[in-house]
Parts: sequence; C-alpha cells; structure tokens
Amino acid sequence: MANHSATKKDVRQATKRRDRNRYYGKTTRNAVRDLRAIKSKKEAGEKFPEVASQIDKLAKKGIIHKNKAANLKSKLAKKVNTLAK
Repeated sequence: MANHSATKKDVRQATKRRDRNRYYGKTTRNAVRDLRAIKSKKEAGEKFPEVASQIDKLAKKGIIHKNKAANLKSKLAKKVNTLAK
C-alpha cells in the first residue's frame, strides 16, 4: 500500500463503501427470503412493493446489475401472483 495521504483516504472510503454495500445487499436478500416464505397472498402483496423498492435501490447504486434486479422482481411477482388467498 502506498503512503500517500490520498491513497490512505481512498482505502478508508472503499472500506466504508464496501461495508455499506454489504449491509444493504444482505438486508435485501433477507427481505427477499422472507417474502418467499410468506404463504398469504394478501400479506405478500403488501410486502412486495417494499422489497421491489429495495431491489431497485441496489440496482441504482450499482450494488447489483439492473438485469439481475429485473429478474429478481419478475420472479418475486410471479411467486406472489401464484399464491392462494
């Protein structure tokens, strides 16, 4: 590692960003997992917009690819729509 102050600062910033991105990614994965576990159509319908919003935010920030976000939302929407009342 270089001893320039700008390089040291860049390392600190990258560490903060990595931790933040890991936190948001893990939180969203947990929300997706919880949504998939729901058996009630009404409850899943209420939760789906929140999870879709989280996925969109990850894609917007570049944490996940926009196509991955679209695929996730599509699969979740299909899952929610096939649930029984």
